Parts: sequence; C-alpha cells; structure tokens
Amino acid sequence: MIDRKKSPAIYDAVEFDLKLKPCEKYTLDNGVPVYAVNAGEQDVVMVEFVFFAGNWYENQNILAASTNFLLKNGTQHKTALEVNEHFEFHGAYLNRHCYNETATVTLHCLSKHLPQLLPAIAEVLTESVFPEEELAIYKQNQKQRLEVSLKKCDFVANRLIDDYLYGIEHPYGKYTTAPDYDAVEREQLLAFYQQYYTKGKCVVFTAGKLPADIQQQLNSAFGHLPFNQQEIPEVTHAVKPAVEKKYNIINDASGVQGAIRIAQPFPNRHHPDFIKAQVLNNVFGGFFGSRLMSNIREDKGYTYGIHSYLQNHIHQSAWMISTEAGRDVCAATIEEVYKEMQRLRDEPIEKDELDLVRNYMMGSILGDLDGPFQIISRWKNYVLNNLTESYFYNNLQTIRTISAEELQALAQKYLQPEAFYELTVV
Repeated sequence: MIDRKKSPAIYDAVEFDLKLKPCEKYTLDNGVPVYAVNAGEQDVVMVEFVFFAGNWYENQNILAASTNFLLKNGTQHKTALEVNEHFEFHGAYLNRHCYNETATVTLHCLSKHLPQLLPAIAEVLTESVFPEEELAIYKQNQKQRLEVSLKKCDFVANRLIDDYLYGIEHPYGKYTTAPDYDAVEREQLLAFYQQYYTKGKCVVFTAGKLPADIQQQLNSAFGHLPFNQQEIPEVTHAVKPAVEKKYNIINDASGVQGAIRIAQPFPNRHHPDFIKAQVLNNVFGGFFGSRLMSNIREDKGYTYGIHSYLQNHIHQSAWMISTEAGRDVCAATIEEVYKEMQRLRDEPIEKDELDLVRNYMMGSILGDLDGPFQIISRWKNYVLNNLTESYFYNNLQTIRTISAEELQALAQKYLQPEAFYELTVV
C-alpha cells in the first residue's frame, strides 16, 4: 500500500528511460505502405494519407495548395455540402494541409465508423471534380484574407525572410499574391490532382485504438486504387539567397509595432550538428526560460515573447529568431540578440542552466510521446525525412551528454552575426 504521508521521490527528466513505441508496418495490395501505432484507451482513430504533392512539385504558384484545399469541395457523386455532411453525420473530422514537399488528408473519427468513412475518403481522392463555383468562392475568400494579412507586419516579415534565405523561385521562399489566385484554372487543378493524388505516391499513417481488421479495411478501401504506380518526378530547386543581409521595410507608416526576423541557412536533420544545435537553440531562445526571453522580455521589457528555432524543412533548414517589439525598440532588440550570441560564443554555459535545458528537452519529448497520435506523428517525421528509430535514441543521448564546451564551439561556428539575415518590418 502507498504511504500517503511520505512524499514520492523526485527524479530529473534526464534520468527517465524513454522508449519509442514500435510502429507496425505493412503494405496494401497496390504497394502503399502503412505505418500503424495501436494504442490508447478511447475508441478513436486517426488515419492520415500523405501525398508527395506539395509546392515542391508545382509548376505554377499556389497550384499545390489550391488543389489540396479544394479536394473535398465536390466529387462526381456528391456536392461539397454532401461531402462535409457525410463526415459530420458520423462525428468525424476530415482535414487537409499542404506543405512544401507533401500534402495530407487526415481523418479523425470513432473506430466504429471507419467502414462508412474510408470509402468516402477514397471517393475524395479519386473522384474530386473541383467545381467552377467552388473555385470562384475559394479565390475570392483567399484574396480577401491575403488583403487583410498584408496589413500585419508579422505576416509580411514571415514572407520576406524566407525569400531572402532561399530566393523567391524556391518552394521555401515563394509567397502568394492576388494575381496568383486569379491565374489558377480548374483544368490545372485537375491535372495536378490526377498526377499527384489519384496516381501519386501515397504513404498512410494510422494510430489510436485500431480495429482488429484495420489492415483489411484499409486494403478494401484503398488497396485497389492506382496510387504509387508511377515514379515521383525528380525535381530540384536552386537556392538563391539575397545578396544584402539587412532590410528595413515600412509596411504601416502609423504602426507602433515592428516584426523582427533574424535568420541564417542551416543544414537539415542529416547533418551531425543538427541535434546538437537543437540543444544550443534551447539555451539561446527555444523555450520560456531561454536567454533571449530572460533578457529581452523579462529584463528589458521590449517584447511579450521572442523565440528561436530550426525550421522544419526536409531539404534545407534555417536557424530563425522571431519576435515582435515596439517600433522604437526594434534596433535595441536586435542589438540584444547579438549580445546573447556573443555570450554563448565567449562563455561556457553554467551547469545549472544546462541541466535545466536538458530536463526541459527530455520532458518535452516525454510529453510528445503521450498518446498514439503524438507517437505516430514522430514516426511520420522520421519516415518522411528518411530517418530511422536510431535518430530518436541519438537525440536522447545527445541531450544527456553534450558538454558546455561542445555547445560553446557550436556557438562559435554558427552564431556569428555576419552570417544572419536581418529584417525589420514596421
């Protein structure tokens, strides 16, 4: 029996023996790989279809995003309203997202409703018709949203910094204008849809309290579809960063706040410094107790929040510092960012601070493994980035063992002000 008068022992998160729950893999009749995590107490399930249909593969701006958005806005047998009502009737949620390399269609529902919902998704993925009236509404709505967003300095800053890092023609650097929406035609959507969805490369991820016959259900609904019957086009994009490194943009002459972005190109996850840099980034600006937050938010009061992070891209990445500050203190904020870089270059991190960051990072990973949906999300990240399970354990080992001297050397290598692009939008 538990002694309620005795407090339980307290352990540091770095002492936890974290394990990544294994992921079952099988293949449908048409060659589509399925990754499954069967866990959880509630009778809910997530099924996500990942297609290599991001803007990396488009030959016209926003074609990939527009196709993905309009997928469920009408099929050969159902109107957009009927498609949505079918999923809502079963208490299900069907969502879609378009990223740089991939696009997804994701179902969340009760396990018992899969037999009614999986065939409906197959219909969306093979019989969407992209009605002209739905396309017209989409264009109008998106242009209105864009017009409103362009008045916000943080929105403009996010667009421009990626352009400076990668070039406006690169998928990571391009951004949308109103004429881009006007140029999208139904025939182009249908062609992109046929190539990259109906006949495209598909990977399925599923998690939750899975039915015993989940493999048979998926195979019955999708195993006969023409997915994965052709190779993904080999597409490369040249990175053409801007020549100038410092920019000041006036977006609202009467605005009182400015958006600051400071960023430099950085290697992707396969580089040996990537995991180590994540530890250094957390010391620098990666969580609420970071140096940037302590200095610029708590001490100086220049901003409500400032963060640094490594971009979640597959081919290239970037190290980014992001904040919004008062217009009159933007220059001072940037100066303090560079001072914190210098401190990391010049002084080893104290043991107490490094231990705090280690525990924060281990605790965050523990939280990310809390439930089947979070676990399959981590597996998806590894699969799509061509990583293995060993990456997870290498990450844990690095967090536990990296030294202050290694982090200082890393700061001296990467946290050099002249390597960063600097943008202020007011």
